[in-house]
Amino acid sequence: MFLHMSQTGANSSNISDKQQNVNSYEVGRYISLERIVEESKESYYEALYKSSQGWHESKHDLRPWWNYFLGMLTAAYNEFESRVGSITSAKGAKREMVQNTIKNLSPRFKISDVQRLCPGVSYPTIKRALADLSKEGKLRCMGKGRDAQWELIVSGSH
Repeated sequence: MFLHMSQTGANSSNISDKQQNVNSYEVGRYISLERIVEESKESYYEALYKSSQGWHESKHDLRPWWNYFLGMLTAAYNEFESRVGSITSAKGAKREMVQNTIKNLSPRFKISDVQRLCPGVSYPTIKRALADLSKEGKLRCMGKGRDAQWELIVSGSH
C-alpha cells in the first residue's frame, strides 16, 4: 500500500514525498514504511507473535498484526501530512491552477494541453479559466471547439 501525489509512481513500500512543484502543489520525498517498522520493531515482532499463536491449529488471530499495520500506516500518513500540510481546496483554486499552468505553456496552446497538465480539473472549469483570461485581455481564442488554439497576449501587443 502506498500514497503518492505525483504522476510518477512510488515504490509500494514508500510514500512519495520528493520535493518538487507540480502545478503549484508541493510534494515531498519518500517516507519509508520500512523505516517506521524498524523504529517500532518490538511492537512489530510482538504483533507477529500474537497473530501466529494457534497457527497450526487454525486458531490464530490476525487482529494484533492488523492493528499494528494500520497503526504503522497512520504514523506514515501523519508524517506525510506534517511535511506537506493539510491540503485544502479553496474556492477558485482549480481555476487558479489552470491560469498558472497557462502562464507556463508556449504562447500558443490547445485546451488538451491544459487538460494534460491539470488532470484533476474538469473541462468546464478550464473553459471558465480561459474565458476569465480572455475577458482580462490576456488570452485570445484562435478558432472554435476543442481543437481551437489559444494564444497568450503579451502586454503591449494586440
